[in-house]
Amino acid sequence: MVTVIMGSKSDWDVMKHCCDTLTQFGVPHEKRVLSAHRTPHATAEFISGAESRGVKVIIAAAGGAAHLAGVAAAHTILPVLGVPMESASLKGMDSLLSTVQMPGGIPVGTLAIGKPGATNAALLAVAILATNDAALRDKLRAFREEQSKKVLAETL
Repeated sequence: MVTVIMGSKSDWDVMKHCCDTLTQFGVPHEKRVLSAHRTPHATAEFISGAESRGVKVIIAAAGGAAHLAGVAAAHTILPVLGVPMESASLKGMDSLLSTVQMPGGIPVGTLAIGKPGATNAALLAVAILATNDAALRDKLRAFREEQSKKVLAETL
């Protein structure tokens, strides 16, 4: 199972692509709005209980200061994937830098800003889960092959 957390409900427009991709692969997931700054205790409690709920990977999306992925990583040894969200003032560069600049010892795998990052976070979670799931590995291989076919079929 994968947990998808986001800093605000407005992040759902982007993170639905993450959840849709997980659904496409048949990966069960839960989603929740939590904030590193506005709900720090609830965030710590939710993430600390993830492993006991059967979660294998956490995907955290946030904008601006974007500390959600780092806070999640501080409260679990599960892999945490960060998705920086686009911000009005700096177009997501602030979110990207806040997510990617983790101190040594508390890793967060950081993806691209916005929709591409949301989709790729799901695909990376699938790849992580597929290391121990042959059926999921086959689905991922088929997905990649289909992508290749689509590109090779394009003509100018």
